[in-house]
This record gives sequence, structure tokens and C-alpha cells, in this order.
Amino acid sequence: MENNNIGPKRLVVGAHYGLRDWMAQRVTAIVMAIYTIILLVAFLTGSNFSYEGWAGLFAHQWFKLATFVTFVSLLYHAWVGMRNIWMDYVTKSVAARLVLQVATLLWLVGCAGWAAQIIWRV
Repeated sequence: MENNNIGPKRLVVGAHYGLRDWMAQRVTAIVMAIYTIILLVAFLTGSNFSYEGWAGLFAHQWFKLATFVTFVSLLYHAWVGMRNIWMDYVTKSVAARLVLQVATLLWLVGCAGWAAQIIWRV
């Protein structure tokens, strides 16, 4: 019998990120879509389109939390996409890939901190 590595008994190697990444991208996209709908409803049903009106909307703690959760979802969505780009398309050098991934991660964490500062300053 020849070993052709096809079927349920094949040797599977690799990082196995596929399904987890696919699910993460879908879940974060759903969170962002729900927030977009909430924002559209607030915009279309609102009458005060001034700074005070938007500040009043963001004055609610639930809306600040929803905004931050959406932003964290956006950042995780971006992380999964960028990590896959660095791994699959940009470089095969482990050292260069590590530098790019760390730089991306630091940038995204910085953006999360900046978003928290902006959201809870209002």
C-alpha cells in the first residue's frame, strides 16, 4: 500500500490558523456591522446634528462601551489580516516577519489606547 497523504489519515502540519482566523474575521465583521446599524439608526432618528448632539449620544456609557468593543473588533480584524499578509505574501524570512508582526501589533495596541482615551474623554 502506498502512502499518498490523502484522506483522513494524511499527515497534517502547520500552524492550523485557518478555521480560527476565518471565524475571528466573521465574528468581528458581524460586531462592526451591528455597530454600523446602531449608528445609522441613531443618525437617522436624531434631530440634533451638532457637536452637542453627537457628544450627547456618546455620553451614554453603553454607547462608549459599544464603540470601544467595535474598535477592538476592528483592530483584531486588522491584526488577523495583516498577520496573514506578512506570513503568506511579504517575506519568508522569520526575522523580518517577526519585526513586521511586532511593529503591527505595537501600532494596533497604540491605536486601542488612543481610541480609549478619545472615547472616554467625551
